[in-house]
Amino acid sequence: MVVPYRHTDTIAGFGTAAVAELWELAGRCVDILTRAFKAEGFNIGMNLGRIAGAGIDRHVHLHVVPRWNGDVNFMPVLGETKVISQGLLEAYDALAPYFREPGATS
Repeated sequence: MVVPYRHTDTIAGFGTAAVAELWELAGRCVDILTRAFKAEGFNIGMNLGRIAGAGIDRHVHLHVVPRWNGDVNFMPVLGETKVISQGLLEAYDALAPYFREPGATS
């Protein structure tokens, strides 16, 4: 998830530089998730507003979701279940070194 420091509920609430940084960070996340977890594809998007499913409806943020061939994306829709193959602390430990790389960009 890419979460800007600026609190706004609309994309228009950002300036050009902030929008560029948001997408630069999304690209960096794609690069890191590809290298760290061998992701084969990605879903990238935003839920703008409570009606659209935004859990934090007054703060624009961007989801970067890694995908793999044969993954089980249908589970939340059909089974009201989310499959988590790795704990959050384990994922953090695997990703943190990549985010600490000097000059790491997308």
